[in-house]
Amino acid sequence: MPLLVISGYPSAGKTTRALQLKQYFESKIAGESADARSSRLKVHIINHESLGLSRGVYHTAKAEKDARAEEYSAVKRVLSRDAIVIADGLNYIKGFRYQLNCEAKAVQTTSCVVHIGLPAEKCREINKKLLADKEQDGGYDEEDFENLIFRYEEPNGMARWDSPLFTVVEEDATPPFEQIWEALVGSDGKAKVVRPNQATVLKPATEQNYLYELDKTTSDILSQIMTYQKDHPGEGGGEVLVPDVAKPVELPASPMTLPQLQRIRRQFITLNRQHNFSKSRIREIFVDYLNDQFLR
Repeated sequence: MPLLVISGYPSAGKTTRALQLKQYFESKIAGESADARSSRLKVHIINHESLGLSRGVYHTAKAEKDARAEEYSAVKRVLSRDAIVIADGLNYIKGFRYQLNCEAKAVQTTSCVVHIGLPAEKCREINKKLLADKEQDGGYDEEDFENLIFRYEEPNGMARWDSPLFTVVEEDATPPFEQIWEALVGSDGKAKVVRPNQATVLKPATEQNYLYELDKTTSDILSQIMTYQKDHPGEGGGEVLVPDVAKPVELPASPMTLPQLQRIRRQFITLNRQHNFSKSRIREIFVDYLNDQFLR
């Protein structure tokens, strides 16, 4: 059943909102109006506390990566037909939110993102108070805090993996419970079924040269983009036509550097190395992925 991904700055009150949502979901499930399907649901919160992780994991890149992998595995374990999973964490990397969205699609269930829209300055003020309170373990090291603020990639409702997107601001007493429930579960008593797209259906890699084609095809498309930008110096935007693909690559207003493009390409290869697409499908899916990334 549904996956709800919470995202926001450190010390923005994400867990407070997660607990509000959990309480609402449980009361809705236990209510008299609950149908037979929704009455079976159980609510799970996955966060640092439930996983026994400290905020010190953000001191080093390796510890943070390991913590993120642990969160991902925990979410994957409890995603089922009879569960609402609340991924309560920073979830500040759009590539990680994309992975979570793929997991939800793979089990044919709905997902949404709840963005806790507290300003950075307010979060900084709260974090300092939490650090000063020695009876609580709620604050982030100041250097880690500033680093996380700098690296935060805000959810974008135009991106498929961040949609539907609900933003909760400081003035909101509660998240928009009814709209979130409708998006995830629905009120007509029928299960919302999400058809997995080609990028989320695992198939055995029977073609021996699949990884070679994945690497070469994506590399060729990056070469086309770099050639276009070289031929149009100082120009922003533009469209790059890729053979056998109906949609063009729609470049962003600011020219992309090769390291930026290579980073996106590596993410795409990591997410799709276990699939088995034809060469034409690799082109099509990679163009879609690039266009989604360029929306940022």
